[in-house]
Amino acid sequence: MIEIRLHGRGGQGAVTSAELLALAAISQGKYAQAFPSFGPERRGAPVVAFCRIDDKPIRIRANIYHPDLVLVLDPSILRLVKVTAGLKEDGFLVANTKYSGEEIRKELGIKHALATVNATKIAMEELGLPIANTTMLGSLLRAKEVVPLETLIDPLKKRFGRIAEKNIKACKRAFEETSVIKQEGEKR
Repeated sequence: MIEIRLHGRGGQGAVTSAELLALAAISQGKYAQAFPSFGPERRGAPVVAFCRIDDKPIRIRANIYHPDLVLVLDPSILRLVKVTAGLKEDGFLVANTKYSGEEIRKELGIKHALATVNATKIAMEELGLPIANTTMLGSLLRAKEVVPLETLIDPLKKRFGRIAEKNIKACKRAFEETSVIKQEGEKR
C-alpha cells in the first residue's frame, strides 16, 4: 500500500488533489481512498488530506501517520508544520518551492529524499492563478510513479471541463521540471 499525506491551505485544492490521484489509481484497476482531515479550518488555514492506493481492498479508515510520500502545496507550510513527521525512512517529500532541494534540505534539516518544483510559478504561467494542486500532482508522479502520468488526464478533464487542458499542461510541465534528490544526496 502507498500512503500519501497532502499539506496545503484551505482553498488550494489539497482535497481535490487527493481525489484526482485516487480516481487515476482506480482507473488502473487499483483500490484507492482519498479523504480530508477537517477541524476548525477556514480558507487560508493549513489543511491536510490523505490518499491510499493498493492492489487489494483497503480496510483501514484512519488518518495516515506514517506516509510513503508527503506533498506540500504551499511553500509557507514547510516552515509552519513539521511536514516530515512520521514520514517513512525511505519516504519522499515533494515540495512546491522556488528554492533548490539542496537549499530546502539545508535550511530545514530534511534527511529524506526530496522532490522540488516551483509549482506556483508554473500555475501562474499556465493557469493564470497561483493554485498549484494539479501542478503538484505532476511533481509527485516524477518523485514516485504511484500511477502513470497519463492516467490523470481523464480525471482532470472530468473535474475541470473547459480549463482541463491548462491543468494538464501545468501537470506535465511540473513533471518535467521537478528536481529529485535521493536520500543520499544523489540526483536522479
